[in-house]
Amino acid sequence: MQYTFGLIGSGNMGGAIARAVSHTTKVGILADHFPQRAKELAQELGLAAGDNQTAARESQYLFLGVKPHLMGDMLTAIQPVLASRDQAPVLVSMAAGLTIAQIQQMAGQEYPVIRIMPNTPVAVGQGVVLYKTSPHVTQEMEAGFLHLMAKAGLLFPIEESLMDVGAAVSGCGPAYVYLMLDAMADGGVACGLPRADAVKYAAQTLMGAAQMVLETGKHPDQLKNEVCSPGGSTIQGVRTLEQRGVRAAFMDAVIAACEKNAALGK
Repeated sequence: MQYTFGLIGSGNMGGAIARAVSHTTKVGILADHFPQRAKELAQELGLAAGDNQTAARESQYLFLGVKPHLMGDMLTAIQPVLASRDQAPVLVSMAAGLTIAQIQQMAGQEYPVIRIMPNTPVAVGQGVVLYKTSPHVTQEMEAGFLHLMAKAGLLFPIEESLMDVGAAVSGCGPAYVYLMLDAMADGGVACGLPRADAVKYAAQTLMGAAQMVLETGKHPDQLKNEVCSPGGSTIQGVRTLEQRGVRAAFMDAVIAACEKNAALGK
């Protein structure tokens, strides 16, 4: 095998994975149905570019960054290449809603499969990657995968039955956070802050608050209470958010995304 990893599908999520893995190894190849996109990203990251067949034939870990509804046709097209290999690749699927069994069926054999649900912050080393291995993945294969993804952020093994809901929280979550960040910045602008400053203040605040949860181990509600001084401004802001139903809206967003994830594989 010529490459430690290959990636088929170099769009937003696939590109984020490529950026993360490129910090561990430069022995990789990128492919995409828009060849120029794969070529440009490969040049930026110091990787090779090629077609799906080359990636399928020459990669030890083959990352599948294709949309769920396109996965079947893509895997059918590379089935002969995969079947002709002396050593089976480890297929790493990031397609929401598609189970390990479905990926194996589409690929034509019970290949070792690692199903992952990453989020886009893996591109800057601050991501969340949920993963589940098939029984065909050996400890050595899993260790190699974890090494490749070491610069992506935090990796969490998860039962496959929980993948859809986990993805609704961490995979979709950055979009919710960006929406909240933008709204916080807009509020600052409305009160007179320059927009560039308002965005930086909001972004650093969200990052710091998240780090407080991870490092202190305190429940988010406890940390919220510690900021809300009696009769202060923060509790008035929290009261306004509660009146607007922000908590329920975020809960409903996660539930809606989870339901959509579950429907994608049907």
